[in-house]
Amino acid sequence: MQLSELRPRDRFRIQSVRVGREIGRRLADMGFTEGTEGVIVRRGGFGGPMQIRIREYDLLIRKEEAARVDVELVESGCRGHGFGRRRRGGYSPEFD
Repeated sequence: MQLSELRPRDRFRIQSVRVGREIGRRLADMGFTEGTEGVIVRRGGFGGPMQIRIREYDLLIRKEEAARVDVELVESGCRGHGFGRRRRGGYSPEFD
């Protein structure tokens, strides 16, 4: 499964990063390494970037780059109660 397929609140574990050159090095520097866990905070509309929390900090990654990161889904964020509704005061992935 690719990182680009995940939805907000999904928790994942990185299996491999297939991005080369400069971008691949930058992702590795930011913590995108095999075995690292993270959570999708939110997805940008119309193919915009994804906000990801990894190693206790947030970063944005383009959808094209996220499609080249293979992940294992650790926990689905969809809990079946109000998913997709905007919460007052902003969104926090530290849910319920």
